[in-house]
Amino acid sequence: MRYLCLIYENEKQWESMPKDQAEAIFGEYFGFTEGIRQSGHYLGGEALQPTATATTVRVRNGRTSTTDGPFAETKEQLGGYYLIKAADLNEAIQVAARIPGARLGCVEIRPVVEFDQPQ
Repeated sequence: MRYLCLIYENEKQWESMPKDQAEAIFGEYFGFTEGIRQSGHYLGGEALQPTATATTVRVRNGRTSTTDGPFAETKEQLGGYYLIKAADLNEAIQVAARIPGARLGCVEIRPVVEFDQPQ
C-alpha cells in the first residue's frame, strides 16, 4: 500500500535555529531518505517552500478567488512530504517515526486511495 507522510513543523523554529543545527537536521533528512530508498519504502518526497509563498484557491458559484498564504493560521505548517510504500499502517508508522520532523513537529500518515484496485 502507498502512504503519504505529511510533515508539519513550526516555520518560526526553523527561522531562529542556528545554522549548524539546521544543517545537522538536513543531514538527518538526507540519511533518512537514502535509508528508505535502500529499504524499498521510498516512492517520492519533497520539501516545500515556506507558507509565505503559498496561494490558496477557492471556487464559489463559478468564481475563482485566490488568497496569498496558507489556508489557515496554525502553529505548525506543512513543510514537506514523503510518499512511501508499506505493507500496512504499522509499517508506515515505523517509517514515519524515523522522519526527523517527527521530533520537531508531527507527521500525518494518510493511505493513498488506489483507484485501480478493488476496495
